[in-house]
Amino acid sequence: MKMNGITIEPTCPVSSFETRDSIAYPKAIHETYYSTTTGLDRVANVILPSNYDASKKYPVLYLLHGIFGDEYSFINDEDGKLCNLLGNLSADGLAEEMIVVLPHMYATSDPNQQPAFRPEAVKPYDNFINDLVTDLMPFIAGKYSVYTDREHQAIAGFSMGGRETLFIGFTRPDVFAYIGAIAPAPGVTPGEDWAMKHEGQMKAEELTFARKEYSPKVLMVCCGSKDGTVGKFPLSYHTIMERNGVSHTWYEIPEADHNGIAIRAGLNNYLQAIFK
Repeated sequence: MKMNGITIEPTCPVSSFETRDSIAYPKAIHETYYSTTTGLDRVANVILPSNYDASKKYPVLYLLHGIFGDEYSFINDEDGKLCNLLGNLSADGLAEEMIVVLPHMYATSDPNQQPAFRPEAVKPYDNFINDLVTDLMPFIAGKYSVYTDREHQAIAGFSMGGRETLFIGFTRPDVFAYIGAIAPAPGVTPGEDWAMKHEGQMKAEELTFARKEYSPKVLMVCCGSKDGTVGKFPLSYHTIMERNGVSHTWYEIPEADHNGIAIRAGLNNYLQAIFK
């Protein structure tokens, strides 16, 4: 089906994620960089196209994990099939070649602090926007052959990563032209769920783009129809954006819960829509 000019497949076809003997799939490189934001060394995985050529430039997708996750979450998720999706969609001419950066999103200055379902314990996730723009993105640009304009930079995430993707995308639309949130967690706007009360990173009326030239080329939000973790919060973001007149694509993934199947389905559509 077509939504806002984007073809949406409600579920991910096997052809997008099956392993093929004819394809050399991309692999991750583990990187360490110094963060002036936190005052600590931090880490990320970088997935390069299998035929990466430093003489050409590539667009970049920053892909953000969920709460309690790390830079290995998407790689270790056998249901998500990230590297298979990247290899197959590129080989089939359905997605552009790109570099994918998998950060460790918990940007705390205290190496002993750990995430938890408490307001203070999730603040380092909200701080990631500063580490991303000030430290990680310059590191990537300095080491890899990447474009650095907004038309060649995308951000996406799952669960807590989806929440931060929306926050970053709406806060820094000058940096990212493509925004994708899969089952985004509560907390972008004020609300309360089974885990805690969320004061909100912004007011509902602020979930918009004041400067129309910075409206995203793609803004996609999706969620499993049977998500028992984030519930109706992704739908609430869709409702707020509709009320605020923000053009976006929203859909539900049939029968999916808060899991790798939802991630795979969301990424299948998003990877095909960006950098076009």
